[in-house]
Amino acid sequence: MKKYVAECIGTAVLVVLGCGTAMLVGCDAANGSGYLLTALAFGLVIVGMAYSIGNISGCHINPAVSLGVLLTGGMPASEFIGYVVSQCIGAFAGAGILALIFGLGGATDQTGGFGSNGLAGVNGSPVAGLLVEIVLTFIFVLAILGVTSKKAGHGSFGGLVIGLTLTLVHILGIGLTGTSVNPARSFGPALVAAFAGNLEPLGTLWVFIVGPLVGAALAAVVYKYLED
Repeated sequence: MKKYVAECIGTAVLVVLGCGTAMLVGCDAANGSGYLLTALAFGLVIVGMAYSIGNISGCHINPAVSLGVLLTGGMPASEFIGYVVSQCIGAFAGAGILALIFGLGGATDQTGGFGSNGLAGVNGSPVAGLLVEIVLTFIFVLAILGVTSKKAGHGSFGGLVIGLTLTLVHILGIGLTGTSVNPARSFGPALVAAFAGNLEPLGTLWVFIVGPLVGAALAAVVYKYLED
């Protein structure tokens, strides 16, 4: 149970700080600093959480990461289900906290949907959005599987490497899909946005669930092939 609580807390922190930063600074292509600040926010959360709850749950805080670990034999199916449920609850709670902060404080949501993902950067194309999310998640999960492997020997630097990799994929992906690579991170803001009357993120949510899961599965298959 402590693992599930840790995953819930970690995912909530990811949404509050990552999506919250995007809400404040915006992700307009004309403002490159917004890209970098948002990318750094997501990456630094991973670094902080890796050294906070990594020894408890492994700090997946992402169903795609948990799927990659499952497919490489790192966790049983029953635990995988518990992780995913906990991560989705945490993401929803994190988005709810943002709704309270921005609602009570009167701050402007520059993203228009609590930091939810969208397809505006790929001209509304679901196929292009899927491809972006598959590729970025593949890179991210492949890095995680490599750096956390017992053969890697990266020791205490693992969390830093993973955080920097997430920052890297965000730098490219923000202008295309807002960068999900994490179904829970997309689910929470989209659901809270729907409660607030903005149904648009729900219409494309499937892209940010299917894409990351496919990318993670491919990363697991490729990594197992390379490692064996």
